[in-house]
Amino acid sequence: MATLNQTSKNYTRIKKLNKTRKTGLQKCPQRKGVCLSILIKSPKKPSSGKRKVTRVKLTNNKKVNCHIPGKGGHNLSKFSNVLIRGCRVRDIPAIKYRCIRGKFDLSYVYDRLTSRSKYGKKKDA
Repeated sequence: MATLNQTSKNYTRIKKLNKTRKTGLQKCPQRKGVCLSILIKSPKKPSSGKRKVTRVKLTNNKKVNCHIPGKGGHNLSKFSNVLIRGCRVRDIPAIKYRCIRGKFDLSYVYDRLTSRSKYGKKKDA
């Protein structure tokens, strides 16, 4: 609601622009990229383990780090094609993207029975 002074001066409020944290996607839901290297990162303090991360060069020539989800291994190597989506990984700092399993060269997680859509597993007939 505008105040009395604002209405008397023909005041127009300027709207703030929404900033996005996923600059690599450039307002696209997913983007294709090529793996440059495969890394293993350690998570933040209370968690422990080895998280699989890949450095990806996107089709818009940006380079981003992406998390490879799923238990067990993956079949990614250098120059593999992947599809990424914007998703923050909570226990790895500075990772804002995830690879989508079951698309291009990244295989699906074989032994999933629940949450299969996140890991690219089709329903067994």
